[in-house]
Amino acid sequence: MDALMDKETLTQLRISDYLDMIKEIGPVFAERAAERSETDDFVADNFADLQERKIFSAMVPHELGGGGVSHSEMCTIVRMIAHYCPSTALTLSMHQHLIAANRFNYHRGNPGQVLLEKVVAGELVLVSTGAGDWLDSSGDMKKVDGGYILNAKKGFASGSLAGNIFVTSAAYEDPEEGWQVLHFPVAKTAEGVSVENSWQAMGMRNTGSHTAVFKDVFVPDETVGLKRPRGEYHPVWNVILTVALPLIMSAYVGIAEAAADIVKAGANNRPKNHKLDGHLPYLLGEMENSLATAQVMHQAMVDIANDFEFTPSTQMANDVLIRKTVVGNAVIETTTKAVELSGGYGYLRRSPLERLFRDSFASQFHPLHEKKQHVFSGRLAMGLDPVEVPEFD
Repeated sequence: MDALMDKETLTQLRISDYLDMIKEIGPVFAERAAERSETDDFVADNFADLQERKIFSAMVPHELGGGGVSHSEMCTIVRMIAHYCPSTALTLSMHQHLIAANRFNYHRGNPGQVLLEKVVAGELVLVSTGAGDWLDSSGDMKKVDGGYILNAKKGFASGSLAGNIFVTSAAYEDPEEGWQVLHFPVAKTAEGVSVENSWQAMGMRNTGSHTAVFKDVFVPDETVGLKRPRGEYHPVWNVILTVALPLIMSAYVGIAEAAADIVKAGANNRPKNHKLDGHLPYLLGEMENSLATAQVMHQAMVDIANDFEFTPSTQMANDVLIRKTVVGNAVIETTTKAVELSGGYGYLRRSPLERLFRDSFASQFHPLHEKKQHVFSGRLAMGLDPVEVPEFD
């Protein structure tokens, strides 16, 4: 299929066409992943390949010029890419979860269309800075005529080197309403925006999750899409968590599947006397249980999002958060068993299992971290607000 597609061709694509594209370029991604194993280099070439094939606009609705891929189908795309290059899959999911939230809003007559059309027009990459912000957000905003002056540093901004638009937030002390958090987009080309190369991690080394720096950046009033009380749980999270976490965890399920595939193929190819080792089927059985747990619980997350046909609620967000924790733990259990099954080979840096093992541990650090999720769910079960609102100086 011609990688350079016009709008008419794009609207005729089916999910099978996108999956065929991934199968075509996936082996190249895998080769590059092995070469990058010992570096912190961003997957820029993979992103260029995805942009050429219009993957970044694939989930934008047809009527806005996008590929019209559903939420569940994009989860499948992300999971498949993770079999070849987890860093590419995870970084893509960060872009797609912003597309998903805006598409949900667009379908309900809320703001979202303008950003989606911008993505289609330039096959733009969106970068989220929300992972470390959660309810309090960070940074500082000062009111000026026509807008605000933003100063902030935002870590874990995956894809920041390739990104075109940062979707971010910052704290603002309103003289009448007290502490608020404002949400808004900022173009990477805006004056005062830069990227601090800070991403040196154990796993997911090639996501380019550097620190976005905003120094005296002007944020116009009209770009502020949401203003909410700082530290309080706001209904906007019922949408964001529900659409975002299934996409993000798709990358990790793909990692678990890839690790399991490697060791099962290795076990089948062992000499007969080794294949009959008593511990081997036991370890494989343990791994299969963990993998099935990850797959089933992840599918439950995808089902909750229901291809954008859901009514947001805090209980629904809680259901997704619980399953996110279970999936993350099951993914780590799967890759850990895979390394154990491989014998010493999986411990060597030249082994793809070693990379998959390291990458799987990043699943813990997406909101909410396990213990925070326990508190969130426990408070909700007690009839309390899901978070305790802090006091700000």
